[in-house]
Amino acid sequence: MYIILVYDINIQDNVGKRVLRKTFKTCKKYLHHIQNSVFEGEVTKAQLEKLKVEIKEHLRKEKDSVIVFKSRVERWLKKEFWANDEDKTTNFI
Repeated sequence: MYIILVYDINIQDNVGKRVLRKTFKTCKKYLHHIQNSVFEGEVTKAQLEKLKVEIKEHLRKEKDSVIVFKSRVERWLKKEFWANDEDKTTNFI
């Protein structure tokens, strides 16, 4: 399945900065970094579940959030760039 993952980590304290670093590193293991706190990529159900477990180890339920948008395949999503139109989402070199 194709997912877009977006997170919002409260970094007003040192714990938040650590959570942000660990969340970023975990997402990079499974997905492509697109922009600040946005990642996307193709994952299996098992990989998505593993990603979820790993991220939840660090998140603080009352301060942080993660949203995952799911699609069967990327081709069903239309991307539209409004400013810098450099497409960092492609896997092709």
